[in-house]
Parts: sequence; C-alpha cells; structure tokens
Amino acid sequence: MTREEFHAIVTAFPGVEEAPSYGQPSYKVNGKFFTRVRKDDASAVIMEVPFDERDLLLEVEPETFHFTAHYKDYPCVLARLKALNPDQLKGFLERRWRKSAKKAEVKAWDASKKSAHPREGGDPGVFEAAADLPEQAQALFEP
Repeated sequence: MTREEFHAIVTAFPGVEEAPSYGQPSYKVNGKFFTRVRKDDASAVIMEVPFDERDLLLEVEPETFHFTAHYKDYPCVLARLKALNPDQLKGFLERRWRKSAKKAEVKAWDASKKSAHPREGGDPGVFEAAADLPEQAQALFEP
C-alpha cells in the first residue's frame, strides 16, 4: 500500500482531519488521535489493538506487524504499509473510529452500511479485517 492509498482509506471515514500530534503529521477524529504513518519505517500506527491480538498479529504476520519499545505499553500495533492489506486497515481503523467519532456519526455510518450490506449486529469492521488474516488468527474474531 502506498501513502496515497493509506491517505485515501483514512480520509474516507467521516470527520477525519489532518492535524499534528506531538509535532508529527497525523489524522484525528473529533480532536482525538486516529492514526499516522511513522517517517522512520513507513509504518501505520494502529490504535485499539488489544495486547493479546497484537501478540497474535506479531506471531502470524511479522512481515506486516511490529512495535517498538515506545508502544509496548499501549494497546496498538505498527503495520508496515508495503505489506498491509487495505481491507485489514479499514477494519482496524473502523474500530478506532467508532471509539473516537460522535455518536450521531457512528449511527449514520451504521445506517448507511446496513442499507448497503445488511447483516446481523456486531462490529462490522473487526470481522472484515479478520477475514484477511490467516486461518489460525480468524478464530479470535468469530462472533
């Protein structure tokens, strides 16, 4: 994935704005950090990734997912853009977006997705991202 593709996916979420975070170019939703690409290694910072899920991602897809000592105590993972699957990125970002966006935006998003792709409840983004993981990792995301 290129930086341009990353930007297009990130900015497709309602309410996303480009804004600095700790002096670095980043994206925010509702004034809260959403994501960014690290200059050091061209990796996306992906938030809202529980530690057990991060450990599994590191084990199953080490060419894509990693983290540094700075991020070890945070529920997040770094993902190398060149190896990151766009659908996985969308799923991870949707999870973060749902926690950061205004309730009305989330409700409107859900209504638009249901009319386009009706499905039974749950968090749509997580299951879409899980579909792109190897089989042994998919079991974590089964409803």
